[in-house]
Amino acid sequence: MVLLSLVSLITLGIFNAQSVKADSLDDQPVMTLGTSLTDSQKQGTIDALSSQINNSNYKTITVTGDTLVKYLNPSGSSFTSSSGVWSSALIEKTSSGSGINVKIVDYNGSNNITTITADQYRNAAITAGISDANIYVTSATKIDGSGALAGIYAAYASSGNSLNQNQVNAAQNEMGVLSDITDANKGTNGYTDKQLNNAIAGMKSDMAQKGSNVTVNQITTIVNNNLQQNNLQNIITDNQKQEIINLMVKIKNSGALNNSSFKEQANKLSSDITSKAKNIFNNLNTQENRNLFQKIWDSIVSFFQGLFN
Repeated sequence: MVLLSLVSLITLGIFNAQSVKADSLDDQPVMTLGTSLTDSQKQGTIDALSSQINNSNYKTITVTGDTLVKYLNPSGSSFTSSSGVWSSALIEKTSSGSGINVKIVDYNGSNNITTITADQYRNAAITAGISDANIYVTSATKIDGSGALAGIYAAYASSGNSLNQNQVNAAQNEMGVLSDITDANKGTNGYTDKQLNNAIAGMKSDMAQKGSNVTVNQITTIVNNNLQQNNLQNIITDNQKQEIINLMVKIKNSGALNNSSFKEQANKLSSDITSKAKNIFNNLNTQENRNLFQKIWDSIVSFFQGLFN
């Protein structure tokens, strides 16, 4: 069984489907530590995460199998009280407008988060209702990392805040959909995880522009437009596109569009992804690329014409 992690045991009672307040984490950073860590692994995890912030006054939370059950099982997981927990996270609140920033931190020189990317974590955090925060993720053992964001949900709860359970469920579903699509397209020419996450952020922004009454037909158009803008229209399969459409409908139905900061955070994420990967986005649909493809095609045609002549 894949070991997922990063959830808290504190103040679970305030985690409910009615509250949407999720942006007032206090000034004290919160670190989550898996209960299955050995003493050596625990210290290594603390060292790795604490080195990322300039604040030694952080709060520490121990994560157990029970907390995985309480936070992840409502979104479809099947953890038990005896489930192991190794991976860990740290969150610190940042100034308004700074957006969601995620860094996957090496543990003893190794990136042990094997599947979920930093941009996928960032998109899921926005869906969950989190805004303006630095998030750091690490693991003492190699895991896919799909449970990492759950620790952040609990960190909010432990600081007296709460998240909408429907948005959390949508966020967990989102990480699964995006990671599966990226995994399926490994080695595919013209595909990067950043293109996909930029497209997803754009879809969220466009939906927020339409408002909570956005229709399924409008969502479908939004999905198609953003895939095309990121040059993914001929790479993403029809089944994958339908998964994305279904995901966007779930995000709409979760109440995420009612969050006033949702659009701002999505816009910030898209802008940041684009600026940090200019080498990718500057080359999408350029005349140079079109000329290159035309030259390749002309060479193929010329080769076969030579054979027949």
